[in-house]
This record gives sequence, C-alpha cells and structure tokens, in this order.
Amino acid sequence: MKCKNCNTTLSLENNYCNACGAKVIRNRLTLKNLFSDFIETYLNYDNKFIQTFINLFKKPEDVIGNYINGTRKKYVNVISYFTLAITISGLYLLIMNKFFPESIDFSVFSNPGQEEFQKRNVGFVQEYQALFMMLYVPIYALMARATFIGINKYNYTELLVIFLYIQAQLSIASAVLGIMVISLFGINQGVFSLIAIPLMIVYSAFCLKRLYKLNYKNIILRTLLFLVILIMAFAILSVIMAIIMFLNGNFQSMIEAQKAATGS
Repeated sequence: MKCKNCNTTLSLENNYCNACGAKVIRNRLTLKNLFSDFIETYLNYDNKFIQTFINLFKKPEDVIGNYINGTRKKYVNVISYFTLAITISGLYLLIMNKFFPESIDFSVFSNPGQEEFQKRNVGFVQEYQALFMMLYVPIYALMARATFIGINKYNYTELLVIFLYIQAQLSIASAVLGIMVISLFGINQGVFSLIAIPLMIVYSAFCLKRLYKLNYKNIILRTLLFLVILIMAFAILSVIMAIIMFLNGNFQSMIEAQKAATGS
C-alpha cells in the first residue's frame, strides 16, 4: 500500500503516513465521512482552529507570543488564520446582502441628499473589503510603533503578526456575532458597528496589555495615545478624500444634492 499524498510505501497497519503524516483513507468518499471530516477539521474542540479562536480571547499572549517566539504547530499560523478571516468576512457580507439587505442601509446616518453617496461608499468598501482588511494591518502596526515608543519589545514585522491575529480575530468574531444579532433582532449594521467598535478597542488593548505585560494605568494611557494617533490619521485621510472629491466634482455634486433635498 502506498500513501496517496507522497507515494511512500506503507504497511497495512499504518493509519498515518510515516513520511508526510497524512491520514490513510481506506473508505470511499460518502456524505457521512465528508461531514465527519468537516467536524474533525473545524468543529472538534481539540482542533487547532477552535483552540486558536478560544485562546485568542483567553490568553492571546500564548497564541501570538508563541508564534513570534517560534512555536508554530500548536495554533493556526497567522497567514492561514487571516486568510480564513477574510473568507468568513466575505461570507458574512454575502449573507447580509442576500438575506438582510435592509440591515446594510446606512441612509439613516446620512445628511439629506447624501444618501446616494453613502450607498456608493458602502458598496465600494464592501467590494474591496479584503483589500481594506490587509491595508489596516501595516497601518496599525506603524501606529503601534509610535504608541509603544520606549518599549522595544517587538519590531515592526512582529507587530504585523500581532495585528494580523487581532484583525483576524475581530473579523471572525464580528461576522459570527453580527449574523446572530442582526438576524435575531433586526438591528441596522451601522448600529451594530457603533456597539462593536468600543468592544474591538477594548479587545485590542487587552491583547497588547498581555503581550507587553503592562499594568492597567500604562495600557490605558497607551490606548488613549493610540486613539489620538488614529484620529489624526483619519483627519489626514479625510482631507485627502475631500481634495479628491473637489477635484473630480463629487464635492460640488454632493452640496447641490443636499441643497435640493433641503429645499435651500
């Protein structure tokens, strides 16, 4: 008998390949064993994904710190976990658009006459959601370098790993919780985001506190500094977006639409 994955010769008693570690499959593929494989791979408590997800809440320093220090087999590696988070977030948007389209109507948060611009912006963010997720990470890592100045525990690459795990965890948790809350209570996605954002900040601060081994006073001050830097970054981005809108005529169109809506 040969391994179907690496072609290594195996004895009939082998359940796993001695060379590549692959499980020996003796039965034909059926719906039953296909479902069993899914349960074993993703929903088993001892599964690496479940353990990674749980321990990123319980003891993130164990998951992230161990990965940075070279332990790569105990939990899902950072790239795989982030890729899975992008997939789950994409599935979340698909479900929202398909079954709960009214929940992603952000017109209630727009000024009169700006509903169409708001809808267009939301559509743009959804279309390039994966790209935005990837762009957040290097920006957050750079901001963390400035926030934790004087504490040279992690270099920039290690901060990228930290925020890849944090961003992935927040995306997976938000998708799962969002589907449950929006489907059960019918609240707007914008309202859900307003509730979730403070929780995301608290979770990120919790992870950084455990990783940097800071006391509560220190992490609160560092978090406030991080938020100040974040507000400054958004202000700069807003100015850039306003200039772009002015140059391409969208700014004037938005003003005219608002005037028409208010009758002024």
